[in-house]
Amino acid sequence: MSWLRRCAAELAVTVTVLAGTLFAVLNDGAKPPHHAAFGWVLTLLCCATLFFRRRYPLSVAGSTLVCCALYYPLTDPDGLVLLAFAYALYNAAAAGRIRGAALLVVAAMAGVTAGEIGSRTGRHVDNFAFFLMTGWFVALVAGGAVAHYRAEAERTKEAEARARATEERLRIARELHDALGHHLALINVQAGAALHRRDPGQAEDALRAIKDASKTALQELRATLGTLREAEPPSLSRVAELAESAGASGLTVRTEIDGVARDLPPDVEHTAFRVVQEALTNVAKHAAAKTVVVRLAYGADELSVQVDDDGRGGGAAPGSGIRGMAERARALGGELTAAPKENGGFRVRARLPVR
Repeated sequence: MSWLRRCAAELAVTVTVLAGTLFAVLNDGAKPPHHAAFGWVLTLLCCATLFFRRRYPLSVAGSTLVCCALYYPLTDPDGLVLLAFAYALYNAAAAGRIRGAALLVVAAMAGVTAGEIGSRTGRHVDNFAFFLMTGWFVALVAGGAVAHYRAEAERTKEAEARARATEERLRIARELHDALGHHLALINVQAGAALHRRDPGQAEDALRAIKDASKTALQELRATLGTLREAEPPSLSRVAELAESAGASGLTVRTEIDGVARDLPPDVEHTAFRVVQEALTNVAKHAAAKTVVVRLAYGADELSVQVDDDGRGGGAAPGSGIRGMAERARALGGELTAAPKENGGFRVRARLPVR
């Protein structure tokens, strides 16, 4: 049944061609058929090629034209083989073989013209029929071309929609990772410290830091959900908050600004904030550092964000955090590097163009 549905158009054309040809033979009793067997072979061959039109659209159109070029001059009476060529011609144009289909129309009409000029028995196709046939063939190619471009537009629209959906999923994943990962990492560090500290006062400080970090995480989650609803995104004005929350885990965070601080495009501010946030998260989780320096350099054409720590250094595994920072930077046309420093510690540096 699936094959019948897939080939319904070819079956319909085949039945019409065979029925029309049979009707022409039965109703042409005035003269005996001429090369009737050869005509039926050409008719069946022409119809059979139609079933390959999906894989070889232009070749099928060319083969049906050849069948017509042999059928009409050499056999009598005339059947409906031309209908198979018309269907194959439209299909070739609809499959994107528009130039080839147009050339087949030129070849077909040139063949008709040559046949009429060389005929010894008078004209078989008058001027009206000739122009009508030409018009129909041109219309078939034009209709197939319209169908092709319409299908291409639909495919392009679907591909763009899928790309937008994928980009949106990645954006949401980055937002959630950056917003929650920083504070959850601080909670994890403080919880581990509370478990290993015997002094109740130090354990109480760690628990207080956990409380503050969890409260901030909830606030970040609400802010992130607001961002996804197109609310105002995080900006560099909140870097001091990041430094304060990282300081609760025992880190000393210094912020340095080169140049004149100014308002930047929202996407640049957002990306810079997330880079600082993720870099501080990685320091708290992995670096065993004591001091972190966050440098913001405001240039005429770009913003430079640099986070240095004095931790253990070493190579960083390309986890989702660093990958997310790099994706954010590249999305703005910038770049991000994350590597250990020669004199120890680790450095994350992002260059973000300011348009």
